[in-house]
Amino acid sequence: MQYGGQAVIEGVMMRGPRKTAVAIRKANGEILVRTDLNDGIFGRHPLFKMPLLRGVVALFESLILGIRYLTFSANEAVEEEGEELSTRDLVLTVIVALAAAVGIFVLLPAGAALLLHNHLSILWQNVVEGLLRMLLFLGYVVAIGRVKDIERVFQYHGAEHKAINALEAGAALRVETVRPYSTLHPRCGTSFLLLVLILTIVFFSVVGRGGILWRLASRLVLLPVIAGLAYEMLKFTGRYLNVPLVRAIAAPGLWLQKLTTREPDDGMLEVALAALKAVMEEPPGTEVNADVR
Repeated sequence: MQYGGQAVIEGVMMRGPRKTAVAIRKANGEILVRTDLNDGIFGRHPLFKMPLLRGVVALFESLILGIRYLTFSANEAVEEEGEELSTRDLVLTVIVALAAAVGIFVLLPAGAALLLHNHLSILWQNVVEGLLRMLLFLGYVVAIGRVKDIERVFQYHGAEHKAINALEAGAALRVETVRPYSTLHPRCGTSFLLLVLILTIVFFSVVGRGGILWRLASRLVLLPVIAGLAYEMLKFTGRYLNVPLVRAIAAPGLWLQKLTTREPDDGMLEVALAALKAVMEEPPGTEVNADVR
Protein backbone atom coordinates (compact mmCIF):
# COMPACT_ATOMS: atom_id res chain seq x y z
CA MET A 1 0.00 0.00 0.00
CA GLN A 2 1.34 3.41 -0.98
CA TYR A 3 0.84 6.59 0.97
CA GLY A 4 1.47 10.10 -0.28
CA GLY A 5 0.48 13.66 0.29
CA GLN A 6 1.30 17.30 -0.09
CA ALA A 7 2.12 20.31 2.01
CA VAL A 8 -0.61 22.85 2.75
CA ILE A 9 -0.62 26.10 4.70
CA GLU A 10 0.92 25.30 8.10
CA GLY A 11 0.21 21.64 7.62
CA VAL A 12 0.35 18.40 5.66
CA MET A 13 -2.24 16.40 3.77
CA MET A 14 -1.81 12.61 3.59
CA ARG A 15 -3.69 10.16 1.38
CA GLY A 16 -3.89 6.43 1.99
CA PRO A 17 -5.74 3.54 0.36
CA ARG A 18 -9.07 4.35 2.04
CA LYS A 19 -8.75 7.73 3.75
CA THR A 20 -7.31 11.21 3.35
CA ALA A 21 -6.28 13.36 6.30
CA VAL A 22 -4.99 16.88 6.78
CA ALA A 23 -3.17 18.06 9.90
CA ILE A 24 -2.85 21.79 10.63
CA ARG A 25 -0.79 23.58 13.27
CA LYS A 26 -3.18 26.10 14.80
CA ALA A 27 -2.12 29.50 16.16
CA ASN A 28 -2.45 28.22 19.75
CA GLY A 29 0.02 25.41 19.04
CA GLU A 30 -2.51 22.58 18.85
CA ILE A 31 -2.62 20.21 15.89
CA LEU A 32 -6.03 19.94 14.25
CA VAL A 33 -6.58 16.75 12.24
CA ARG A 34 -9.43 16.10 9.83
CA THR A 35 -9.99 12.76 8.09
CA ASP A 36 -12.30 11.84 5.21
CA LEU A 37 -13.04 8.74 3.19
CA ASN A 38 -11.54 8.66 -0.28
CA ASP A 39 -14.39 9.25 -2.70
CA GLY A 40 -12.68 9.61 -6.07
CA ILE A 41 -15.41 9.39 -8.70
CA PHE A 42 -13.14 8.52 -11.62
CA GLY A 43 -11.23 5.78 -9.80
CA ARG A 44 -14.38 3.67 -9.32
CA HIS A 45 -14.61 2.69 -13.00
CA PRO A 46 -12.09 0.12 -14.36
CA LEU A 47 -11.63 2.24 -17.49
CA PHE A 48 -10.01 5.01 -15.46
CA LYS A 49 -7.49 2.58 -13.96
CA MET A 50 -5.90 1.79 -17.32
CA PRO A 51 -2.25 2.80 -17.83
CA LEU A 52 -1.74 6.35 -19.13
CA LEU A 53 -5.38 7.27 -18.50
CA ARG A 54 -5.03 6.67 -14.76
CA GLY A 55 -2.26 9.28 -14.66
CA VAL A 56 -4.56 11.96 -16.05
CA VAL A 57 -7.29 10.90 -13.61
CA ALA A 58 -4.86 11.01 -10.70
CA LEU A 59 -3.80 14.50 -11.75
CA PHE A 60 -7.38 15.79 -11.72
CA GLU A 61 -8.16 14.10 -8.40
CA SER A 62 -5.00 15.56 -6.86
CA LEU A 63 -6.06 19.01 -8.04
CA ILE A 64 -9.53 18.58 -6.51
CA LEU A 65 -8.08 17.34 -3.22
CA GLY A 66 -5.52 20.13 -3.23
CA ILE A 67 -8.24 22.78 -3.58
CA ARG A 68 -10.32 21.17 -0.82
CA TYR A 69 -7.56 20.95 1.76
CA LEU A 70 -5.90 24.22 0.81
CA THR A 71 -9.25 25.86 1.52
CA PHE A 72 -9.41 24.10 4.88
CA SER A 73 -5.85 25.07 5.84
CA ALA A 74 -6.22 28.64 4.57
CA ASN A 75 -9.37 29.16 6.64
CA GLU A 76 -7.60 27.84 9.72
CA ALA A 77 -4.67 30.17 9.04
CA VAL A 78 -6.85 33.30 8.80
CA GLU A 79 -9.20 32.32 11.63
CA GLU A 80 -7.50 34.75 14.01
CA GLU A 81 -8.29 37.65 11.67
CA GLY A 82 -11.96 36.70 11.55
CA GLU A 83 -11.84 36.10 7.80
CA GLU A 84 -12.79 33.04 5.80
CA LEU A 85 -11.97 31.94 2.29
CA SER A 86 -14.73 30.22 0.34
CA THR A 87 -14.13 27.27 -1.94
CA ARG A 88 -15.32 29.49 -4.79
CA ASP A 89 -12.58 32.03 -4.03
CA LEU A 90 -9.87 29.37 -4.00
CA VAL A 91 -11.21 27.59 -7.10
CA LEU A 92 -11.15 30.90 -8.97
CA THR A 93 -7.59 31.51 -7.76
CA VAL A 94 -6.50 28.04 -8.88
CA ILE A 95 -8.13 28.48 -12.31
CA VAL A 96 -6.35 31.80 -12.81
CA ALA A 97 -3.08 30.26 -11.62
CA LEU A 98 -3.45 27.28 -13.98
CA ALA A 99 -4.23 29.58 -16.90
CA ALA A 100 -1.15 31.66 -16.08
CA ALA A 101 0.97 28.50 -15.77
CA VAL A 102 -0.16 27.21 -19.17
CA GLY A 103 0.47 30.63 -20.69
CA ILE A 104 3.94 31.06 -19.19
CA PHE A 105 5.29 27.50 -19.26
CA VAL A 106 3.58 26.11 -22.38
CA LEU A 107 2.44 28.81 -24.78
CA LEU A 108 5.18 31.41 -24.19
CA PRO A 109 8.12 29.05 -24.93
CA ALA A 110 6.25 27.65 -27.96
CA GLY A 111 5.67 31.12 -29.38
CA ALA A 112 9.23 32.25 -28.64
CA ALA A 113 10.74 29.21 -30.38
CA LEU A 114 8.57 29.83 -33.44
CA LEU A 115 10.32 33.18 -33.91
CA LEU A 116 13.47 31.21 -34.74
CA HIS A 117 11.92 29.31 -37.66
CA ASN A 118 14.07 31.16 -40.19
CA HIS A 119 17.26 30.22 -38.35
CA LEU A 120 16.72 26.74 -36.88
CA SER A 121 15.27 23.43 -38.03
CA ILE A 122 12.01 22.25 -36.45
CA LEU A 123 13.97 19.84 -34.26
CA TRP A 124 16.18 22.56 -32.80
CA GLN A 125 13.22 24.89 -32.41
CA ASN A 126 11.62 22.28 -30.19
CA VAL A 127 14.84 21.77 -28.24
CA VAL A 128 15.10 25.52 -27.64
CA GLU A 129 11.44 25.58 -26.63
CA GLY A 130 11.97 22.78 -24.10
CA LEU A 131 15.09 24.36 -22.62
CA LEU A 132 13.36 27.73 -22.32
CA ARG A 133 10.41 26.06 -20.58
CA MET A 134 12.76 24.35 -18.14
CA LEU A 135 14.65 27.58 -17.39
CA LEU A 136 11.37 29.40 -16.72
CA PHE A 137 10.26 26.65 -14.35
CA LEU A 138 13.57 26.56 -12.47
CA GLY A 139 13.59 30.35 -12.17
CA TYR A 140 10.04 30.29 -10.82
CA VAL A 141 10.84 27.64 -8.20
CA VAL A 142 13.97 29.46 -7.05
CA ALA A 143 12.09 32.78 -6.86
CA ILE A 144 9.13 31.57 -4.80
CA GLY A 145 11.47 29.61 -2.54
CA ARG A 146 12.80 32.92 -1.26
CA VAL A 147 9.35 33.96 0.00
CA LYS A 148 9.15 33.32 3.75
CA ASP A 149 5.66 31.79 3.73
CA ILE A 150 6.50 29.53 0.78
CA GLU A 151 9.70 28.47 2.52
CA ARG A 152 7.57 27.18 5.42
CA VAL A 153 5.42 25.25 2.93
CA PHE A 154 8.62 23.72 1.56
CA GLN A 155 9.57 22.73 5.12
CA TYR A 156 6.24 20.96 5.54
CA HIS A 157 6.90 19.35 2.16
CA GLY A 158 10.15 17.99 3.60
CA ALA A 159 8.31 16.78 6.71
CA GLU A 160 5.81 14.91 4.55
CA HIS A 161 8.63 13.14 2.69
CA LYS A 162 10.44 12.22 5.91
CA ALA A 163 7.28 10.66 7.34
CA ILE A 164 6.59 8.65 4.16
CA ASN A 165 10.22 7.52 3.90
CA ALA A 166 10.15 6.35 7.53
CA LEU A 167 6.89 4.48 7.00
CA GLU A 168 8.19 2.73 3.89
CA ALA A 169 11.38 1.79 5.75
CA GLY A 170 9.33 0.22 8.55
CA ALA A 171 10.56 2.70 11.16
CA ALA A 172 8.58 3.72 14.23
CA LEU A 173 6.47 6.79 13.54
CA ARG A 174 8.01 9.05 16.17
CA VAL A 175 9.73 12.39 15.69
CA GLU A 176 13.13 11.16 16.86
CA THR A 177 13.09 8.16 14.51
CA VAL A 178 11.68 10.06 11.51
CA ARG A 179 14.06 13.02 11.82
CA PRO A 180 17.12 11.34 10.14
CA TYR A 181 15.23 10.35 6.99
CA SER A 182 15.60 12.19 3.69
CA THR A 183 13.44 15.11 2.60
CA LEU A 184 13.53 13.65 -0.94
CA HIS A 185 11.17 11.01 -2.34
CA PRO A 186 11.11 9.39 -5.81
CA ARG A 187 7.30 9.70 -6.22
CA CYS A 188 7.20 13.43 -5.47
CA GLY A 189 5.19 15.78 -7.66
CA THR A 190 8.36 17.79 -8.28
CA SER A 191 9.88 14.77 -10.03
CA PHE A 192 6.64 14.37 -11.97
CA LEU A 193 6.87 17.96 -13.24
CA LEU A 194 10.46 17.46 -14.35
CA LEU A 195 9.46 14.33 -16.26
CA VAL A 196 6.71 16.33 -17.95
CA LEU A 197 9.21 19.01 -18.97
CA ILE A 198 11.62 16.45 -20.40
CA LEU A 199 8.87 14.55 -22.24
CA THR A 200 7.58 17.76 -23.83
CA ILE A 201 10.91 18.08 -25.63
CA VAL A 202 10.61 14.53 -26.98
CA PHE A 203 6.91 14.65 -27.92
CA PHE A 204 6.85 18.14 -29.36
CA SER A 205 9.84 17.27 -31.54
CA VAL A 206 7.70 14.86 -33.58
CA VAL A 207 5.06 17.50 -34.29
CA GLY A 208 5.45 18.75 -37.86
CA ARG A 209 5.75 22.29 -39.05
CA GLY A 210 2.78 24.60 -38.83
CA GLY A 211 1.69 28.09 -37.95
CA ILE A 212 1.39 29.58 -34.51
CA LEU A 213 -2.15 28.22 -34.00
CA TRP A 214 -1.09 24.68 -34.90
CA ARG A 215 1.94 24.90 -32.67
CA LEU A 216 0.00 26.13 -29.63
CA ALA A 217 -2.95 23.77 -30.15
CA SER A 218 -0.69 20.74 -30.51
CA ARG A 219 0.97 21.56 -27.17
CA LEU A 220 -2.36 21.74 -25.36
CA VAL A 221 -3.67 18.53 -26.95
CA LEU A 222 -0.53 16.54 -26.15
CA LEU A 223 -0.29 17.69 -22.52
CA PRO A 224 -2.68 15.01 -21.12
CA VAL A 225 -0.78 12.29 -23.02
CA ILE A 226 2.52 13.54 -21.64
CA ALA A 227 1.09 13.77 -18.12
CA GLY A 228 -0.18 10.19 -18.32
CA LEU A 229 3.18 8.88 -19.49
CA ALA A 230 5.05 10.89 -16.85
CA TYR A 231 2.82 9.37 -14.16
CA GLU A 232 3.63 5.83 -15.35
CA MET A 233 7.36 6.63 -15.38
CA LEU A 234 7.13 8.07 -11.87
CA LYS A 235 5.42 4.90 -10.57
CA PHE A 236 8.03 2.76 -12.33
CA THR A 237 11.05 4.62 -10.95
CA GLY A 238 9.55 4.62 -7.46
CA ARG A 239 9.08 0.85 -7.58
CA TYR A 240 12.48 -0.08 -9.03
CA LEU A 241 14.72 2.58 -7.52
CA ASN A 242 17.20 -0.08 -6.43
CA VAL A 243 18.10 -0.73 -10.09
CA PRO A 244 21.10 1.46 -11.05
CA LEU A 245 19.68 2.55 -14.43
CA VAL A 246 16.32 3.47 -12.88
CA ARG A 247 18.10 5.31 -10.08
CA ALA A 248 19.99 7.34 -12.69
CA ILE A 249 16.71 8.24 -14.42
CA ALA A 250 15.17 9.33 -11.11
CA ALA A 251 18.23 11.31 -9.98
CA PRO A 252 17.42 14.66 -11.73
CA GLY A 253 13.99 14.71 -10.11
CA LEU A 254 15.51 14.08 -6.70
CA TRP A 255 18.04 16.87 -7.29
CA LEU A 256 15.22 19.25 -8.21
CA GLN A 257 13.44 18.42 -4.95
CA LYS A 258 16.30 20.13 -3.13
CA LEU A 259 14.67 23.36 -4.35
CA THR A 260 11.11 22.44 -3.28
CA THR A 261 11.85 20.90 0.13
CA ARG A 262 13.51 22.27 3.24
CA GLU A 263 14.64 20.62 6.46
CA PRO A 264 11.62 20.77 8.82
CA ASP A 265 11.67 21.40 12.56
CA ASP A 266 10.32 18.87 15.06
CA GLY A 267 6.97 20.66 15.26
CA MET A 268 6.47 20.20 11.52
CA LEU A 269 7.37 16.53 11.80
CA GLU A 270 4.70 16.21 14.50
CA VAL A 271 2.14 17.61 12.07
CA ALA A 272 3.18 15.27 9.26
CA LEU A 273 3.04 12.27 11.57
CA ALA A 274 -0.37 13.32 12.87
CA ALA A 275 -1.72 13.35 9.29
CA LEU A 276 -0.11 10.01 8.45
CA LYS A 277 -1.36 8.30 11.62
CA ALA A 278 -4.85 9.66 11.02
CA VAL A 279 -4.89 8.05 7.58
CA MET A 280 -3.86 4.75 9.14
CA GLU A 281 -5.85 4.83 12.39
CA GLU A 282 -8.46 7.55 12.83
CA PRO A 283 -12.12 7.00 11.84
CA PRO A 284 -13.28 9.03 8.83
CA GLY A 285 -15.31 12.23 9.07
CA THR A 286 -13.78 13.42 12.34
CA GLU A 287 -11.85 16.43 13.55
CA VAL A 288 -9.64 15.88 16.58
CA ASN A 289 -6.76 17.61 18.29
CA ALA A 290 -3.62 15.47 18.17
CA ASP A 291 -0.40 15.74 20.11
CA VAL A 292 2.16 13.50 18.42
CA ARG A 293 5.48 12.88 20.19
